[in-house]
Amino acid sequence: MTTIDAVALGDTAFGKLDSARRLLNAVLKEPLPRTGTFGFRGDIALAFQDQVADEARPPAYSLEQVLAVADVATGKIPVLVGYLHNFAWLKDAGEVLGDFIDPKGTYVLFANNIDFLKKYRVSFASATAYVLPLDESTVWKETLELVDIDKNDVKKLNGAQKLEYVLDKVAAFSALYPELSYEDGVAAMEPVRNRNENRPV
Repeated sequence: MTTIDAVALGDTAFGKLDSARRLLNAVLKEPLPRTGTFGFRGDIALAFQDQVADEARPPAYSLEQVLAVADVATGKIPVLVGYLHNFAWLKDAGEVLGDFIDPKGTYVLFANNIDFLKKYRVSFASATAYVLPLDESTVWKETLELVDIDKNDVKKLNGAQKLEYVLDKVAAFSALYPELSYEDGVAAMEPVRNRNENRPV
């Protein structure tokens, strides 16, 4: 697998997040076909557990199943999709990613504990995020459906080509969902559903 070039690593948002040990479980971390862009699929740690000595512990919680592109020229992440197991973590995601958010970028965040029938626009650092419900599906599947991509459209592409194709569609996505403040969202959010419930053993 091609990795981000070591010389350019520090010039990308992903490089800085990687240095902070926030990039986890990467299934793709490599240059995309378009010059000056890098892709990432994996998790971004939002909060860490207390560590004793050199003991390695998983993060307390993360932005999961991330699909994102970093632009080397701007140092920003102009398009990002991910999953929050708890809507309340949106604030942490905004703080962790704040320096890399493009006010004109496109951000889609699926959350476990919002009403299945509701979709919102919520302030996210210097931008606005689309916040949608997600339960048993995956971010990848829901994203393809959201931007009307048939899985056969990307079937023959390699990983980097697939990610670029999908994120280009996401970048062009626009929807007039109702606006919701973070505070009202936290007040209205439902209990976090057990992600292992009703799954075969």
